[in-house]
Amino acid sequence: MAVPTHFTAQTPEATYGLLAEIARRYYIEGETQDAIARALDLSRMKVNRMIKDAQEAGLVEIRVRFHSSQTKAIEKELCDRFGLKHLLVSPASQSQQQQRRNVAMTVTHFLESNLRENLVVAVGMGRNVAAVAEMQAARTFETLTFVSGSGGAAEAGSEGNADHICRNLARRFGGSAVTLYAPAFVPEADLRESLISNGTVRRTLNLARSADYALVGIGDLGPDSHMSRMGWFSTDEIRMAQDAGVVGDLMGYDFFNAQGDPCNDVLGGRVIGLSREDLQRVSTTIAIAAEPSKAMAILGALRTGTIDVLATSLSNCLTISELLRAGH
Repeated sequence: MAVPTHFTAQTPEATYGLLAEIARRYYIEGETQDAIARALDLSRMKVNRMIKDAQEAGLVEIRVRFHSSQTKAIEKELCDRFGLKHLLVSPASQSQQQQRRNVAMTVTHFLESNLRENLVVAVGMGRNVAAVAEMQAARTFETLTFVSGSGGAAEAGSEGNADHICRNLARRFGGSAVTLYAPAFVPEADLRESLISNGTVRRTLNLARSADYALVGIGDLGPDSHMSRMGWFSTDEIRMAQDAGVVGDLMGYDFFNAQGDPCNDVLGGRVIGLSREDLQRVSTTIAIAAEPSKAMAILGALRTGTIDVLATSLSNCLTISELLRAGH
């Protein structure tokens, strides 16, 4: 937690104590800024600035419960159509980074409400899953286990790997993290099979397969997609996959077409992690996709029958609804 720079003359304890007192009075007691200024012998301008400092320092978390007749209708439509347990809808944002945070916040709220002690959560890689691990959890546990559902990749950067995300989630929610000691991508299917047969890798994957929850991203093959950024597949391979009808992937392992059918002939079989069949055995698989470019990939993923909870933006939900009406 960073101390706002204009309070560095004070001790951190005194600074945070004053920020917390002002935040408590303003957000919980409902006092006006003028009343707080008089009570604490401060100027109103300084109180206003310190309220903002309390937010920046992480002492205040503002949560907007986003719901409307429009979201309620589309939740019912998509849940009924695809057998979802829940649809987590966030407001749209022009900024992709903020959109990711908006979606991640809905997932965090869901986890806070549904996680219990002694549960196991399998975790995939990617920016959308990583964003959940950056949210501040309001509820913590002691005996949760977060287990990597895919291997690691230097190309993803530390923040994008399942191992790093697991450790971040354990810090946020409590519990422990388990690493899958294997590369995420290997060039040949035979090498993948050999690594999966390794005892250490097999035990970790078996733990992930027995998870109560799974957090996974939905990938696509666009120029800014996880697959493209990783550089695991050549441009020709990606084009061949698109020509074969691939619209997206789950866990970087199972590729599918717009109807949700497996489409692994070109790109499949080279990533070490949970498969579609593994995810289907997990009690609740939560798929996260924030980017507006992923509407078709989300639709295909919904049709795989793997997803129990979808977290995305309202604009993506509306686009998917339009695609369905257009016969896609």
